[in-house]
Amino acid sequence: MIQAILVFNNHGKPRLVRFYQRFPEEIQQQIVRETFHLVLKRDDNICNFLEGGSLIGGSDYKLIYRHYATLYFVFCVDSSESELGILDLIQVCVVFVETLDKCFENVCELDLIFHMDKVHYILQEVVMGGMVLETNMNEIVAQIEAQNRLEKSEGGLSAAPARAVSAVKNINLPEIPRNINIGDLNIKVPNLSQFV
Repeated sequence: MIQAILVFNNHGKPRLVRFYQRFPEEIQQQIVRETFHLVLKRDDNICNFLEGGSLIGGSDYKLIYRHYATLYFVFCVDSSESELGILDLIQVCVVFVETLDKCFENVCELDLIFHMDKVHYILQEVVMGGMVLETNMNEIVAQIEAQNRLEKSEGGLSAAPARAVSAVKNINLPEIPRNINIGDLNIKVPNLSQFV
């Protein structure tokens, strides 16, 4: 089972962190740092498998990673994964990166920073709850395109403020009282029609 998916740049700055096992925040940060140091000191010609660090379970866990341009994609898995499953996991990593590449047209680190919601959505199409759901890139891209069409048909979040203003303008309210007297308290209500 996948315990965590970590994406960080060449300098160790996390760009995507998803844990499928509960860890306190400080332990998560230590895991990211330790994983980065373990992966960084490996040569590019060496196998992309290594035993997990001491914080995420030691020898019971394996780290499977790929290095693309300035980003490291690391999958932390437990020892219950079969060797073929781990090879599949490497393929999932490739599918995830290629899907990001298709969705962002030559994905770069800035895409992960500025489109975090979309990246998490893509990741959830591939892996959910630590289990691999889909490895067919065409199916994943089709689901993402369907989500984009749905967002556009609903106007997306960017149209929400305009829809809210038009809804307020269309509300038929009776005349708003201008002076409210409550005992000795006299309240003057400003004219709000200038704001609508």
